[in-house]
Amino acid sequence: MYKKDDYVIYKHEVCKIKEIKENKFMGNTYYVMTPIDDESLIINIPVNSNLLRKVISSEEAKILIEKIPNISPITNINEKNVETQYKELLNTDNHENLVKIIKTTYLRNENRINNKKKISDKDDKYFNLAEKYLYNELSISLNETIENIKEYIFKTVNK
Repeated sequence: MYKKDDYVIYKHEVCKIKEIKENKFMGNTYYVMTPIDDESLIINIPVNSNLLRKVISSEEAKILIEKIPNISPITNINEKNVETQYKELLNTDNHENLVKIIKTTYLRNENRINNKKKISDKDDKYFNLAEKYLYNELSISLNETIENIKEYIFKTVNK
């Protein structure tokens, strides 16, 4: 069971547990939490829900960042099903898959820009989602701002 002020992942969003309440009428206990990037949203979820997971540890976060240069982008992109491929990777709760999406969408959009074409809305959407999910979690794990996380990753990748 998590405690008040713990950070958890709920549907890819980093949330802070604001309190733990008991519903005497329903006979259950639930977390009251808010996403870190929208504190006006209040989420109530039973404590026994399997939709929550712990934020990765700082050690796991550092290991992941060190691995980023060796994580390959998606190589077998099917243009007709690219959105399905991105969704499948997003839904795995695997941090390396978020990196794959970021690398793939970045390279695809960079290629379009270099060929004087408009960037893909789908690639742009999934790039932003994957970045948000990854950087929000890493910022909590490493107790840093998102900007510092981006800078740290950039330096690590460009060693």
